[in-house]
Amino acid sequence: MNELNLLPPNTELETKKVLKKLSSVHRFLAEFKGAVKTIPNEEILLNTLALQEAKDSSEIENIITTHDELFKEDLYLQYIKNSSAKEVQNYREALKIGFYLVKNSEMLTLKYILQIQERIEQNNAGFRKLPGTQLKNLQTGKVIYTPPQNPIIINKLLDNLETYINNIDDEIDPIVKMAVIHFQFESIHPFYDGNGRTGRIINILYLVLNKLLDLPVLYFSRYIINNKADYYRLLQEVRTKNNWEEWIMYNLNAVETTAKQGIKTVNQINKLMLEFEQIIKEKKPKIYSKDLLENIFKHPYTKIEFMMNDLNITKPTAIKYLKELISIGLMKKETIGRNAYYLNKQLYDLFANVSKK
Repeated sequence: MNELNLLPPNTELETKKVLKKLSSVHRFLAEFKGAVKTIPNEEILLNTLALQEAKDSSEIENIITTHDELFKEDLYLQYIKNSSAKEVQNYREALKIGFYLVKNSEMLTLKYILQIQERIEQNNAGFRKLPGTQLKNLQTGKVIYTPPQNPIIINKLLDNLETYINNIDDEIDPIVKMAVIHFQFESIHPFYDGNGRTGRIINILYLVLNKLLDLPVLYFSRYIINNKADYYRLLQEVRTKNNWEEWIMYNLNAVETTAKQGIKTVNQINKLMLEFEQIIKEKKPKIYSKDLLENIFKHPYTKIEFMMNDLNITKPTAIKYLKELISIGLMKKETIGRNAYYLNKQLYDLFANVSKK
């Protein structure tokens, strides 16, 4: 086992190649941040894009589910038996918990990381205290990497990582630091389970911490799925060859590619909201309100209770509004057991198509 060093790395991180790439990465990330601000209610993106990230991040760990199962899970917990859907929902809730902790404190601490992992895994086992953890090739069973085993060393590395995360005086570009933090966290592998998903949440929260994002809605996991072999190869090459440059470039490409896709997705949501607004105002002007429009975009699958709470209306009024939306083709009624729910199919299809790209 190669000994894992404390941060910062004893090497040049911002090489000419990295610096050249950083300018375009920051440009697209800033454009994405600006696009997000055009969405009128942050819950629209937190409920939808964050769920997309949760689905894709969990897929990396072979936790497979569908959009249909995920959105139904939001509606009627008692009817959904798919354990994968529940795990993905746990991830989304962990992401949102971490976001509010970082936003309110302007720090990303080990205590917060523990809370995130606890929410993902639904246990409080904490940082590893027992030896035996190894990372293996799933096909061959060969040990690829053995992380630190001694809990004293693990805690020392984690304390160092916490200091590195929250040090704003080292003048290293935060996107470069994100790549370093992700490598270090995954190499410490501090938990018995949930390291990958926790590490990907840390990535997003670190960009929020450094004001590069206002909301944790830039999801890297789709990029990792599409470039999975390079992800694991380059992680290992930092350990064995000190190949920081290519690892950092991989992460810069992930941010840029994801930001470009995010811009398209947010613009598509905005376009669809505008179309819905125009149709409702033209065909059912008496029921139109900003709150109504936001409700059916916060929840691709909605139900009467959601509309009652969001619009502060009675059950008969909510039922009336939903019937009106169905009559003009904007919503579709479905059932789970004896319960009805209502689908914004155009928004659902938008997210389903993003996953295929």
